[in-house]
Amino acid sequence: MSTFAGKVALVTGGTRGIGLATVQALADAGATVVLTGRDETVAKETASSVGPAVSGRALDVTDAKAVAALVKEVTKEHGRLDVAVANAGIMEGGLLGMIRPDDVDRTLATNVAGTLHTVQAAARAMMRKKTGSIVVLASVVGEYGSAGQTVYAASKAAVANIARSAAKELGRSGIRVNAVAPGVIETALTESLSEDARASNIAKTPLGRLGQAGEVAAVIRFLASDEASFVTGQVLGIDGGLVL
Repeated sequence: MSTFAGKVALVTGGTRGIGLATVQALADAGATVVLTGRDETVAKETASSVGPAVSGRALDVTDAKAVAALVKEVTKEHGRLDVAVANAGIMEGGLLGMIRPDDVDRTLATNVAGTLHTVQAAARAMMRKKTGSIVVLASVVGEYGSAGQTVYAASKAAVANIARSAAKELGRSGIRVNAVAPGVIETALTESLSEDARASNIAKTPLGRLGQAGEVAAVIRFLASDEASFVTGQVLGIDGGLVL
């Protein structure tokens, strides 16, 4: 496993699920990690539970100025930013006839604009040292769509293309940008799945089970590491073969 000793990482939406698993994976590999969440108390308590090299901050990724300010603060405090994981996002469903304008605005503001704000701010900080790795959270739903998840699917397709486009722009500055596209993962977001939906997803997955947050985090850690030094602009599916 590649070491992250001496490196500083930022993980948005790091208080639960894939975000928290990523924080743990990076901290275990030796990184100093700053995690964010909407609730400052929860963010700080979560950070404390992971370890002494982890700190928690409040952040609303839909606020571009707040994201930029936080990245500047982290860079000033630690002297650098080596890794940024734009994980913060929401998943809201609804059939086409039931989607409200507020649902659209909220999903796009968080998943698309929030990811873009994070990539922009992280890139500015990383350009100083001409090196860095950014990983964003897409989804297999962004590739093949899903009934009842039109807006979410559209937002995750956009996230995948943020990674591809940013990689083309930032490569000459030594910054790599990649995306992971999880399938159905055991997190708080999927706890509400009905037994029928759960069984259906398992039946469609060649590996015959749902994924674990730690399995996604391990891939994110790889993409953020020097072991992936020639990997950029990729959208890597972590779905047990669901999309083949």
